[in-house]
Amino acid sequence: MGKRLLLFLATNVLVLTTIFIVWSLIIRFTGIDGSFVSSDGSIQFAVILLFSAIVGFAGSFISLGMSRWIAKKMMKVKVLDPDGPLNYQEKAVVEKVHRLSRTAGLTHMPEVGIYQSGEVNAFATGPSKKRSLVAVSSGLLDVMDDDSVEGVIAHEVAHVANGDMVTMTLLQGIVNTFVVFFSRVIAIVLSRFVRPELQFIVQFAAIIILQILFSILGSLVISAYSRHREYHADRGGADLAGRDKMVHALRSLQQYVNRAKANDHTDDTAVQTMKISGNSSMMKLMSTHPDLSDRIARLEQR
Repeated sequence: MGKRLLLFLATNVLVLTTIFIVWSLIIRFTGIDGSFVSSDGSIQFAVILLFSAIVGFAGSFISLGMSRWIAKKMMKVKVLDPDGPLNYQEKAVVEKVHRLSRTAGLTHMPEVGIYQSGEVNAFATGPSKKRSLVAVSSGLLDVMDDDSVEGVIAHEVAHVANGDMVTMTLLQGIVNTFVVFFSRVIAIVLSRFVRPELQFIVQFAAIIILQILFSILGSLVISAYSRHREYHADRGGADLAGRDKMVHALRSLQQYVNRAKANDHTDDTAVQTMKISGNSSMMKLMSTHPDLSDRIARLEQR
């Protein structure tokens, strides 16, 4: 889930910023009153909140709608055609995704893809259960055995079956609403400390900077919820592929991470995507995945 969440968050910030810039240009050149300030100079908090909710949820749902396309382009995912010519490895991946998806009760099979990367990773994304994508890295297929690959794929299919992207989008919409609201209120206040001819520029710059800063803070909330959903996806993966395969997959990831950490020449970005919690409290707050040891322990205690 970490890969798709990072793509989703990045897209969301870009969409919010784009919406704001377009809106600012519209009110600048059409004369529409977009100041959210009444004639007596008081800030119209209710109007700003309504505007923020519209923009916030629009931004998150636009990001959701673009998620599958963005993932394919940024990760250079090769989508596998089940009816086309596939090699043995590709056929095995498609068979696993489709079999586990049927077991999960999905009526529409996810698109299946492979992207070339040395990282050991997989992700699922898409705007709905009917329009989802499950992709695995070539590094994962090269490093892991068959049971581990099935456990990882089962985990990603569980994300799709649980509707985690839609749930995350609703939460992101709420976070966006507060980001837009507080950014605009603070920007309006700051603009009152400069000359009238500079107020638009100050407010414009302040909103962009504050939206980015508040979006980063809001991502801590999203990451916390993501860690919570990872446990659910582990349980879902265990139900689909069997607990032993799910635990085996997590242990294989753990062994790979330990080997990577022991190798000074290993690029750390290859293991960051598996979202192993760092040693610092800040790293744990920003991580989208719980520590692998905790995930394994929870599954073994079921």
